[in-house]
Amino acid sequence: MKHKNITAMVADLNPDRPVVCLRPAELVAAAQELTSMFPGDVLYAVKCNPLPGVLRALYRGGVRHFDTASLNEVELIRGMFGAKSTPYFNHPIKARSAIKKAHEEHGVRHYVVDTEAELDKIEQVVGSDAIISVRLATAPGIALQHMSSKFGATPTEGARLVRLAKNRGYEVGVAFHVGSQCKDPDDYYRAVKLAAQVRDAAGTELDILNVGGGFPAPYIGDDVPPLQDYVGTVVKAVEDFDFQNSVLQCEPGRALAVDGCSILTQVHLRKDRTLYINDGIFGTLGELVYLKLRVKLRAHRKGGQPIPGPMGDFTLYGPTCDPVDVMPGVWQLPEGIQEGDWVEIGQIGAYSAAITTTFNGFSTDIVSEVDEPAYWNETEEPVRIRATA
Repeated sequence: MKHKNITAMVADLNPDRPVVCLRPAELVAAAQELTSMFPGDVLYAVKCNPLPGVLRALYRGGVRHFDTASLNEVELIRGMFGAKSTPYFNHPIKARSAIKKAHEEHGVRHYVVDTEAELDKIEQVVGSDAIISVRLATAPGIALQHMSSKFGATPTEGARLVRLAKNRGYEVGVAFHVGSQCKDPDDYYRAVKLAAQVRDAAGTELDILNVGGGFPAPYIGDDVPPLQDYVGTVVKAVEDFDFQNSVLQCEPGRALAVDGCSILTQVHLRKDRTLYINDGIFGTLGELVYLKLRVKLRAHRKGGQPIPGPMGDFTLYGPTCDPVDVMPGVWQLPEGIQEGDWVEIGQIGAYSAAITTTFNGFSTDIVSEVDEPAYWNETEEPVRIRATA
């Protein structure tokens, strides 16, 4: 489905289920910006948002490389884009059957490991016909989610794995992830320095330097530097630590997908200062709770009529029976909002459709493309959400 704007969508669908509002123009622009700015291969992290419309828009914007974490994601990318795309099996732990099928049926050659056992597994399944990057653990930085608590080798172990892979005849590289929604570009500089120390300890040049994901989105209240500051810091680190001969890679998800979607929810009940809407933390809105993100809201009424009254504070509950299905803080919406009106929640392109569930029988599976620009990128205020104390 395609619609000129949300008003036209409401008139056409009169939806009483949540609708993912896909804005391909935002995704194309984001992909064009980063692929032209980053002096290496941009690997979109498919886990961030695997909707076909998102993937097609990013492809149109110039993305040809994809960070995949499962055989299903490998098959999704190959099925959509064929040989014109390059999937990278960058999850540090993979089933043998998945490695075999990815390699034999889909031509995957790039793999990430952080243990000798995983390196052995790849060698036993596909032999030496692979490119191996060793994932390093990095120190916690200024990010909303630390990514090295689960994966990543220590510098000493990383150097040993690099030497081991090189001695077994592989092209070798180093990868890391400084953390989701990283707020300090210097975290990348420190991580590249660590990669250089591992390279020097291993005594071999690296074919690949993968600086991972973590490029942030400008959510409300998150004072993050612009994207070019992160890319500039990576470029400086590459020069300072002599990685000019390594293929440079990054794995953005959030930075590419965040502006590509909003979610249109309907108010099914108003109870004083509480609104019960038909999407929540078990649907597309989980990250707003897990990472305490703040985004803009916009209220809609059928026919495009304005909703009367000044802005007021409301609590938003999702549709499930679980009492934890409530959005953090209080949200500002017009005082006249009532049952049957719609609340559009912006900047949910990242980790929304990807993590939605069907808990209690509620689902969010309607997608409509929208031509109008994203309202949350407008320069004017007001801010639509504030946290409770």
